[in-house]
Amino acid sequence: MPDPGPSPVQSSLPAAAAAFGTYGHGRGVEAVGCIRPEQLAVPAPPDPPAPAAAPHPALERLLRGPNGLGTAGLHLARYEEPPPAAPEPAGPAEPAAGRPIPGLYHHPVPEPDPVRVAEISRRIKEWADEVDLYPPEWEDQFDGFSVGRYMVACHPDAPDIDHLMLATRLMVAENVVDDCYCEDHGGSPVGLGGRLLLAHTALDPLHTTTEYLPAWTESLRSDAPRRAYRSAMEHLLQGASPSQADRFRHDMARLHMGYLAEAAWAETDYVPQVWEYLAMRQFNNFRPCPTITDTVGGYELPADLHAQPAMQRVIALAGNATTIVNDLYSYTKELASPGRHLNLPVVIAEREGVSVKEAYLKAVEVHNDLMHAFEAAAAELAVSCPAPNVARFLRGVAAWVDGNHYWHMTNTYRYSLPDFW
Repeated sequence: MPDPGPSPVQSSLPAAAAAFGTYGHGRGVEAVGCIRPEQLAVPAPPDPPAPAAAPHPALERLLRGPNGLGTAGLHLARYEEPPPAAPEPAGPAEPAAGRPIPGLYHHPVPEPDPVRVAEISRRIKEWADEVDLYPPEWEDQFDGFSVGRYMVACHPDAPDIDHLMLATRLMVAENVVDDCYCEDHGGSPVGLGGRLLLAHTALDPLHTTTEYLPAWTESLRSDAPRRAYRSAMEHLLQGASPSQADRFRHDMARLHMGYLAEAAWAETDYVPQVWEYLAMRQFNNFRPCPTITDTVGGYELPADLHAQPAMQRVIALAGNATTIVNDLYSYTKELASPGRHLNLPVVIAEREGVSVKEAYLKAVEVHNDLMHAFEAAAAELAVSCPAPNVARFLRGVAAWVDGNHYWHMTNTYRYSLPDFW
């Protein structure tokens, strides 16, 4: 497969148009001048089709970003736009640690701010001690996760450390649940549904009778996953609106349903069809992380805009693409683990009767198709609904997608590439 190298486009989508006009806030799609979802696919864009190797025309408009009085704040500070007459600058250099998968469509990102990384790393270890997250023998694995670099790379527009910590605690809590309930730190598919349901009540609280409330409250302290979920959610509620918090709960329920599907296949030793696996991965994926990008950024995308089918498609494609990145970078790690781990290359090899190398390279193509679909959907939505908060949210999701790739590529403690090239 030829290596296309880094994409020619920057990741963080600027706003959709030079002049935004006057928009309402939180009063439905008509109030912000957005067309209805069923209208999105009707008119053809006025621009001529771009060549296959070029960015989507609407995406090119987005990348130029807004101009004029009052629009400077719509750009992420770390992606400076050159003066109009200046030549296009080269993209940021790839970090020295790690290397990208050959042929994988991605966007390089600047190195995360080391001051923020260090402070996030310090605070998250304090929090881990506070909730008694792991025994001492797991400390090297916790440090090797490099969650500070991860979250700073994924949320470049977070206004401060406190906002970054909202995402960092949730990321760590989600991984503790995965490790301790599903994976290699005591996890098992047997009985997983009951454990996940009870842990989910730390996010979505139980409303029960006075007689039984104390037992549930006590249960939230019974293991590390529930302690982590409860504490991380309590912190999120301090920085999120009720709508943002409920959006997160919904996406966590999606995640837990995906865990259960994979566990059911493991119990019956079933290898799903490729399309079935991709369906499972739309639920068992990173979606809860980019869906809170506005909370971490210190603003809110109104619920009626977040719920639009076109926005939901963008978020779903972002989650799907980033999760296949995980499948690809963790491939050798999972092969070395006991038992059979389902990932996209394994499923393609089994179901389509191809070699492991061919399956891996095809999985790279699947990822690239998802990335192109994500970028095209984001560009179309931003042009169709040029509200500043929509544009900022789309840019935040795109930044999360790129930061997620950066972390996987550079985390050589956890990941290494197969010898297929």
